Amino acid sequence: MADSSGKSLGKSTTGAGAPAVSDRNSLTIGPDGPILLHDVHFLEQMAHFNREKVPERQPHAKGAGAFGELKITEDVSKYTKAALFQKGASTEVLARFSTVAGEMGSPDTWRDVRGFSLKFYTSEGNYDLVGNNTPVFFVRDPMKFPHFIRSQKRLPDSGLRDSHMQWDFWTNNPETAHQVTYLMGERGLPRTWRHMNGYGSHTFMWVNAQGEKFWVKYHFHTNQGMQFFTNAEAEAMSGRDADFHRRDLFAAIQRGEHPSWTVAVQVMPYADARTYRFNPFDLTKTWSHKDYPLIKVGTMTLNRNPENFFAQIEQAAFSPGNTVPGIGLSPDRMLLGRAFAYNDAQRARIGTNFHQLPVNRPKVPLQTYMFDGNMTYEHSGNAPVYAPNSGGRPWADQTGSVEDGWESDGEMVRSAYTLHAEDDDFGQAGHLVRNVFNDAQRAQLVDQVVASMGGVRSPVRERVFEYWKNIDAEVGRAIEAKAGSGK
Repeated sequence: MADSSGKSLGKSTTGAGAPAVSDRNSLTIGPDGPILLHDVHFLEQMAHFNREKVPERQPHAKGAGAFGELKITEDVSKYTKAALFQKGASTEVLARFSTVAGEMGSPDTWRDVRGFSLKFYTSEGNYDLVGNNTPVFFVRDPMKFPHFIRSQKRLPDSGLRDSHMQWDFWTNNPETAHQVTYLMGERGLPRTWRHMNGYGSHTFMWVNAQGEKFWVKYHFHTNQGMQFFTNAEAEAMSGRDADFHRRDLFAAIQRGEHPSWTVAVQVMPYADARTYRFNPFDLTKTWSHKDYPLIKVGTMTLNRNPENFFAQIEQAAFSPGNTVPGIGLSPDRMLLGRAFAYNDAQRARIGTNFHQLPVNRPKVPLQTYMFDGNMTYEHSGNAPVYAPNSGGRPWADQTGSVEDGWESDGEMVRSAYTLHAEDDDFGQAGHLVRNVFNDAQRAQLVDQVVASMGGVRSPVRERVFEYWKNIDAEVGRAIEAKAGSGK
């Protein structure tokens, strides 16, 4: 690595030129504790990453969406007091689907993970659930997120996407194995957004009216049935109609074919998290359905197209930090990092007062002390703009324990998570290959991985073979044999 003068740099630095403390691990209280606000290096990295491109989204630039409703048909009140999840409740929802890596003008049928972002306009404020069409993600620490996204984007000299760069990142970060296996399988090419599942992916907290806490994972299973493109079909469609997924969703709703998803959750008792065989807050892991079966909650249906794409979809702003009473975050580092990064990205992309736009504005009265800023529309007149105040304007003053919190102690460290009994980077990916995929799907996986290796050079090429052998020895050998030993 060299600076602009050609002088070799021994290690990475901050923007101010000081040695960077870590580009892999954020600062936490103990290995399993929350990220700390004074991890300045992480905050600077993420804040800068959020402003790299204006105005399209950095990841998830290509997408579209629609409005609909969430109807709760089951009683889950013993797990959460959140109003939107009470039996009989009906809540307006905005859904946005997207690709991750492609720019705004790219084909939406490229092989990629699909974003599955939801904004619920609840009676207690907006609740955002920002997930994907897979139950896991590539990395477990947000410090790595900007690096991951850049590895999937374009080279600095040619401006071209590059398979060597992608595999270099993946093989240097074996925690990616589970998600890469999903990506190289069928779920990397959903036939339409209507025919794919959605997942909250992260672990969240639910709190009931008695103050009892539970850990939850969200599942949205398509009622249209899961369907996928083959590589050939997706390639042909990307040339014939780069907006196929966007067009399909709009046309289906216009025809009255309203897509729907069955909503379910996995619920883990609060105390189980300490001893569960996998770290339940690791975004690269799933929970066994045998250990924590799906509990049906209701149905989400999309039944209304946007009236204006830019105003209602492109300017839609989602953040997993937008929660409501009865729902909280968890020690999942990626979730905590995203809770900061997403709203900060919207401030950079749309403006300081993005929350005042109609598509983002809650359906409940606002009483906020966020004040002025560019493009202010909503305001508080001559009411006090500070708290506490003697002018009669209400303000919050909660003290003591918080209902959606958890315990954490220990020294400040930069570390991977504490390992649970069966934690490793390749085990769940291997289970997916051996026990979920059938023979035809395994053969397609081998073909897809080999096809994705065009331009991958040594030593990354050899690391790809080892990566897949660690996932599954037989599949890894098949990939190596089919790819050959050519450079």
